[in-house]
Amino acid sequence: MELILKEDVINLGYKDDIVKVKDGYGRNYLIPTGKAVIASESAKKVLAENLKQRAHKLAKIKADAEALAAKFEGVSLTIATKVSATGVVYGSVGAIQIAEELAKLGLEIDRKTITVAAVKEIGSYEATVRLHKEVAVKVPFTVVAEAE
Repeated sequence: MELILKEDVINLGYKDDIVKVKDGYGRNYLIPTGKAVIASESAKKVLAENLKQRAHKLAKIKADAEALAAKFEGVSLTIATKVSATGVVYGSVGAIQIAEELAKLGLEIDRKTITVAAVKEIGSYEATVRLHKEVAVKVPFTVVAEAE
């Protein structure tokens, strides 16, 4: 089934992308929740016309994302958390903690745009922040033991 996405769907595509999905996923989730519409010939023509008219707006959005990416230059985070005597983190460090640390630096980022594997040990790691479908930034961070 071919669909046109009406909004960004993580691990599937971005707004206005034409994607192929299994019938059940499209009929039972994407279409009823308003995240996609069926990609008929007329819908594809309307999409092409809309993209042509919005080209300059999309260029501005990408430029804004690149300007925000420049602010990430040289940013390195240190996340203090509770750890056991062996250096294993209680729970895990994920996108929420990274978003909170970035907010402390004045970089308000939606946690859903941050991709990081669950960190369970002290050490240095790297997270990816997707600011735009063509602009992604790597943010290094270090997990340290919380001072008691």
